[in-house]
Amino acid sequence: MAASILPDLGTEILIPACAVIGIAFSLVQWVLVSQVKLSPGSPSNNGAGGKNGYADYLIEEEEGLNDHNVVLKCAEIQNAISEGATSFLYTEYQYVGIFMIAFAILIFLFLGSVEGFSMESQPCTYDLSRLCKPALATAAFSTISFLLGAVTSVVSGFLGMKIATYANARTTLEARKGVGKAFIIAFRSGAVMGFLLAANGLLVLYIAINAFKLYYGDDWGGLFEAITGYGLGGSSMALFGRVGGGIYTKAADVGADLVGKVERNIPEDDPRNPAVIADNVGDNVGDIAGMGSDLFGSYAESSCAALVVASISSFGINHELTPMLYPLIISSVGIIVCLITTLFATDFFEIKAVKEIEPSLKRQLIISTVLMTIGVAAVSWVALPPSFTIFNFGDQKVVKNWQLFLCVAVGLWAGLIIGFVTEYYTSNAYSPVQDVADSCRTGAATNVIFGLALGYKSCIIPIFAIAISIFVSFSFAAMYGVAVAALGMLSTIATGLAIDAYGPISDNAGGIAEMAGMSHRIRERTDALDAAGNTTAAIGKGFAIGSAALVSLALFGAFVSRAAISKVDVLTPKVFIGLLVGAMLPYWFSAMTMKSVGSAALKMVEEVRRQFNTIPGLMEGTSKPDYATCVKISTDASLKEMIPPGALVMLTPLIIGIFFGVETLSGVLAGSLVSGVQIAISASNTGGAWDNAKKYIEAGASEHARTLGPKGSDPHKAAVIGDTIGDPLKDTSGPSLNILIKLMAVESLVFAPFFATHGGLLFKIF
Repeated sequence: MAASILPDLGTEILIPACAVIGIAFSLVQWVLVSQVKLSPGSPSNNGAGGKNGYADYLIEEEEGLNDHNVVLKCAEIQNAISEGATSFLYTEYQYVGIFMIAFAILIFLFLGSVEGFSMESQPCTYDLSRLCKPALATAAFSTISFLLGAVTSVVSGFLGMKIATYANARTTLEARKGVGKAFIIAFRSGAVMGFLLAANGLLVLYIAINAFKLYYGDDWGGLFEAITGYGLGGSSMALFGRVGGGIYTKAADVGADLVGKVERNIPEDDPRNPAVIADNVGDNVGDIAGMGSDLFGSYAESSCAALVVASISSFGINHELTPMLYPLIISSVGIIVCLITTLFATDFFEIKAVKEIEPSLKRQLIISTVLMTIGVAAVSWVALPPSFTIFNFGDQKVVKNWQLFLCVAVGLWAGLIIGFVTEYYTSNAYSPVQDVADSCRTGAATNVIFGLALGYKSCIIPIFAIAISIFVSFSFAAMYGVAVAALGMLSTIATGLAIDAYGPISDNAGGIAEMAGMSHRIRERTDALDAAGNTTAAIGKGFAIGSAALVSLALFGAFVSRAAISKVDVLTPKVFIGLLVGAMLPYWFSAMTMKSVGSAALKMVEEVRRQFNTIPGLMEGTSKPDYATCVKISTDASLKEMIPPGALVMLTPLIIGIFFGVETLSGVLAGSLVSGVQIAISASNTGGAWDNAKKYIEAGASEHARTLGPKGSDPHKAAVIGDTIGDPLKDTSGPSLNILIKLMAVESLVFAPFFATHGGLLFKIF
């Protein structure tokens, strides 16, 4: 078979070079954000004079408002939010660190025991005529890659949170110049996180592969089997980040909304509300740090799934480095494509009006998808031989390079379709959300009924998009096709993350504007940024769920191959009972996370009520609330409550694999994938729709919206209740479910050698 056009040396330069460019670009964006000063006396970035060192146009719309005090107040609030978020994450990472070390020991012991901790070379799994490295080596290197993935995931989340808390007050201050300036600061800050995460994930994986190669040499099957630990580490940290952060943010949000808006009739983010700082901290630890870790986990797992299958295909057997690293080359090109795409939002087109915000964000998705399609076509032509074979459950399937291009492209475009369908069902510019808002006329009950129906209906097109992409990619290139389709969906991760992180930054900016006592006009601008951010956050969750489905299926295929299961027959009782149990797990997990939010919110509501009732002058604004107690309630509740759902996900594959064996476990993985995707999509979209229905009424931008408002009216109160119910759905249970389906699959793959050798104890006894 012919070789690829791109030489191996070209690949070894291209991948790290693209990662370094990504990191450099994120630093440039950070420098640009940092030019907005939070100290009143500092000179402005364009050198123009004016009051307090700012150019005159900075404050021309704020006549009669003391600029010096506003800047100081914004800096003070930002500092409180940053301290709260940092303190929570440090505490969370201490808990997670203990788990990380314990699980690393477990990986080493389980995988090392496959061959009785022997140091002798063993016959290769897929080619018994050759000798490969001992199982103990796989155990040691899997443990190292697990720790690498876990640390990278934690760092990704933490850096994202730091950037977001750095940018929120700066976005508020820029909103005084106009909505366009504020948008650019929020978007640049999101881009810092997106590019740092995408580039770091790629660079660490590339370095790990090259380091492991020093020991493994020609044993590429063993090398890439050990690398799967990287995906497991990434996703296990993401689970705790998503669940812990989700419980934190929603406990504060529900408490602040129920007492503040519904009972006391005060605005959102009013400084008199004791839960307001905890609410804004929550945006950063849940929506930013948790989401960053989540998408990093998806990226790591889809790369690992593709590499494992490639290592036992012609690429790995013939030691063709460039085609072998095709998944990493796609990600490298993705960074460059996203870099060009970002310039369209920050440099090429300037936003001048509120109505241009959402189209600008949508344009990011379209531009990145179109450019990436061209990039993937070029990469598939130069990095792949014209014809090659792919491992397909024991056989080698002949595949052409154009077929693999179509696999990536179908995943890429399916992601865009899922994004746009999500936007249609969650943006208040379209009829589904407007219908939900209209249902608030008759109270909260009809709002809830309409919202649930919207969520269920919103599953239809995304599921068809996922199904078609699975069928096309599997038909062309078996499980490798599915893995690269998932990578295609995630190839524009830097842009996706920038759009996603933009939402919570804008939300915080609005909160700071309200707390700093800025004018109504400024709050309207930050609200417009936030409403667009809500929709983009829903789009980001759609991407995460869609890619999780493809990643999980690819990992499932790799697990079935590694565990030497000839076929998964649903009619056998072993598999069918697994299928039933697997389909139930997302419900059990959702019940745990939602009850955790409910019980934490209960404590928060009681504390907020207590402060309003016992602190004299709080409602009048003459005394300050005790913010710290509310922050502590959220922190304690989330750290305590994140452990049971995390344990459920991490222990299920181990228990099923050890006691019931690989066939039952394959049923569990299939069942959890099928039901988890549906619940995740409907939960995320229902919550997003309720949130934007409330914002639709509050904004009063159309004649229809004005008939439902203003704030404080009965329809508005019904909308707030719907939004409050949707909070744990869209920010805790929904986003965490995609981690559940990926994590169980990658964990099963990592432990597959152990389950295949020692698993199914109950069936062996009976």
